[in-house]
Amino acid sequence: MGTHNFNFSEQFEFTGKAKTLSIVGIVLGIAAIAYGFFSGHQERTFANLLLMGYYFACVCMSGSFFLAVQYVAQAGWSAAILRVPQAMAKTLPIASVILIVIAGAGLFLQHDIIEHGQTVTAPYLYKHWATHGLAEKGSEHYDAIIAGKSVFLNIPFFLGRLVIFLGIYSFFAIKFVNLSYNEDLNGGLNSYRTSFKNACIFLVIYGFTTPIFAFDTVMSLEAHWFSTMFGWYNFAAMWVSSLAAISVILILLRRAGYMQWVSNSHLHNLGQLVFGFSIFWTYVWFAQFLLIYYANMPEETVYFYKRFEYYKFWFFLNLAMNFLAPVLLLMDRDNKRTDKKLLFVAIVVLLGHWVDYYQMIMPGAVEDGSNGFGVIEIGTALGFVGLFTFTVLTALSKKPLIAKNHPFLQESLHHQL
Repeated sequence: MGTHNFNFSEQFEFTGKAKTLSIVGIVLGIAAIAYGFFSGHQERTFANLLLMGYYFACVCMSGSFFLAVQYVAQAGWSAAILRVPQAMAKTLPIASVILIVIAGAGLFLQHDIIEHGQTVTAPYLYKHWATHGLAEKGSEHYDAIIAGKSVFLNIPFFLGRLVIFLGIYSFFAIKFVNLSYNEDLNGGLNSYRTSFKNACIFLVIYGFTTPIFAFDTVMSLEAHWFSTMFGWYNFAAMWVSSLAAISVILILLRRAGYMQWVSNSHLHNLGQLVFGFSIFWTYVWFAQFLLIYYANMPEETVYFYKRFEYYKFWFFLNLAMNFLAPVLLLMDRDNKRTDKKLLFVAIVVLLGHWVDYYQMIMPGAVEDGSNGFGVIEIGTALGFVGLFTFTVLTALSKKPLIAKNHPFLQESLHHQL
């Protein structure tokens, strides 16, 4: 492939239909959230806010992870597409603040619930461990299991961990982006070498802390239950969701006339990653399920009992969208190289992992399935999709669409599979 026809100063213009639809999505989301709060469904609304706030942060975190992996692997194929995950990484501080605000508000705002025939004042989120008196001996609400976990599960330490983890991820995300922009201005290998060193540090921190981040934000909604595989299950979900998001953005940009240097071989690589990590997600999901099923201990099986009892449709839809669709549709080599088919699968995977997070969060946050599914869920999801689109495409529009001085750029532009 020749490189002389490409405009390395090309910039994305975030205008027209894309900008309008993203703003419409944000407005619909705000309206749905307001409806949820004012219609008496505050707990359900908080659960949906946590779901989408977590999803938003995870996809942006994994954009930073994508950058770090490429630097540490010294990958050449991806050099021409790095601006997309960089835009996601640049959005991470916004996503982090939103998630922290949602978690904090859900902990400090309280409501009355009926627990074992008694009226109890509990927070909207994390009531299984953050309700006053659960860890205090002599309290009528005392719970010995929660008391045993109170050194770790207490509000100051919980919020402190959330702020520290997301702060560290955001710091490295912005550093990767700034180093790449500096490389555009000054050339040479200094910025790339610094990015490599920072990526090595980031991956070690990220690998050790993302399971704890998942334990805190999602698993602690059901504080009596725990799984040592839950962190890796969440990692697989956030990683494959981010790969799908990168694929969707790249394909739509290419269709709009941008980034014409992106070839079917680049799409093939992304398709391979979506395919492979969808299987990895399924492996971790099934391994966690099988261990709990085989042990058949009540304190373990209650987690899946809730999901079979109240969320059976979502339970099987989760597997169909996140395993069957990518495996059956991306197994063929040509399908990975065809933008229509890859785009379809990537959208299915993004919707599928919304279902995945819905399965993780709702049974612990809302207790049962009696609250239904409707305007709040759909509207909140549309609002965050609009917010993600607006913030990521705004970040993408600020700099040229290619890292013109990346040391492996020519390898990427001539990438053939």
